[in-house]
Amino acid sequence: MNYFEKRVVKMDIYNLIVNKKAKISLVGLGYVGMPLAIAFAKKIDVIGFDLNKEKIELYKQGMDPTNEVGDEAIKNTTLEFTSDEGKLQESKFHIIAVPTPINSDKTPDLYPVEYASEIVGRNLTKGSYVVYESTVYPGVTEDVCIPILEKQSGLKCGVDFKVGYSPERINPGDKVYRLENIKKIVSGIDEESLDTIASIYELVVEAGVHRTNCIKVAEAAKVVENSQRDINIAFMNELAMVFDKMGIDTNEVIKAMNTKWNALGFYPGLVGGHCIGVDPYYFVYQAEKLGYHSQIILAGRKINDGMGEFIADNIIKQLILADKQVKRSKVVILGITFKENCPDTRNSKVGDIIKRLREYDIEPVIVDPLANPKEVEMQYFVELTDLENVKDADCIVLAVAHDEFKNMSVDKICSLFKHCENDEKIIIDIKSILSSKQILELGLRYWNL
Repeated sequence: MNYFEKRVVKMDIYNLIVNKKAKISLVGLGYVGMPLAIAFAKKIDVIGFDLNKEKIELYKQGMDPTNEVGDEAIKNTTLEFTSDEGKLQESKFHIIAVPTPINSDKTPDLYPVEYASEIVGRNLTKGSYVVYESTVYPGVTEDVCIPILEKQSGLKCGVDFKVGYSPERINPGDKVYRLENIKKIVSGIDEESLDTIASIYELVVEAGVHRTNCIKVAEAAKVVENSQRDINIAFMNELAMVFDKMGIDTNEVIKAMNTKWNALGFYPGLVGGHCIGVDPYYFVYQAEKLGYHSQIILAGRKINDGMGEFIADNIIKQLILADKQVKRSKVVILGITFKENCPDTRNSKVGDIIKRLREYDIEPVIVDPLANPKEVEMQYFVELTDLENVKDADCIVLAVAHDEFKNMSVDKICSLFKHCENDEKIIIDIKSILSSKQILELGLRYWNL
């Protein structure tokens, strides 16, 4: 096929979509799929598919359980919500944005992306495109997903349909770096598919696209960018543990360090969620299959995965120093989502703090105004408590920097404690939300990461 013929094919599918004579579909309407679906629906006809019927009903009622786009955007969108996979047959351009978690042994769990491929494959028509956004290790799209699509559809990739990969880069809860202003990495199985996929994404991504020369490069870019961030945070976490032994405030060290122009600006903290805490294991898994045992990446993962226990042990230490009876102490943890201003509780490392405290027979009180109570109970066997009902605490743990917690006055925080001497009141400030000077001047016990 010469360039002119390729261009005609590309323009055919592109024109069909932009002229609303063909639809695109978003398979998986979570923190990644929903913002993308909403953005596309402002330009073209979109089908939003998710297996979770309860979630689909919420969307139909104009409610956004992810808090990514907001209720108003859901109410005003032209997006067609459905849990009926047969509706996917109306689409000529499918985007799969399902989660890719890890198993208990830290190996990739490809079941969601495999099952999504089966669903799309069963409803795939000739001349269609399938683009994957789910984070995977290099090779999954071509070696795992395409064979499933071909088997389920009876069609031939490259002849009857085209495939591409465009890793998601949405940062849940971030109101500054959004879908529209983050450059999109795109790839395809050939030049024609790359051209088409890039043009479709350019409809909604104002920052433009970066075209890679093959799908594996795009897959690798995603796992590497999150692995790099994971390693940098692990370095700061290791420093925090050492500075704790030295009696040095890590936050003050970082403030001083960041006065240099080339400081990277990373901070210690809990590394959970469905990206940074997971993606490095995908890279390590594939590397080990090829005979290479990761050293730096796995070391970083080990440090970050151990931070929950490190923090919990410091809670116990502070309780002992305050002459508390550990087993009878009331520990209140503010926040259980994996990051601030986001309702997502998947792979939250606050869960590791809870697990470790339970080893000391402490059942902490958990407060989180953004988290879904049912999801928290299912994932961590915890019943959430409203902040208004918290009293008589021995220790307050500021675990997640939700705006609601950051805006709490010191007087409000102090009101949560039981009546006792100030040096018996303990504040554990994981995110260094508070002014340590102010808290210490009041005579309270204060520990930050």
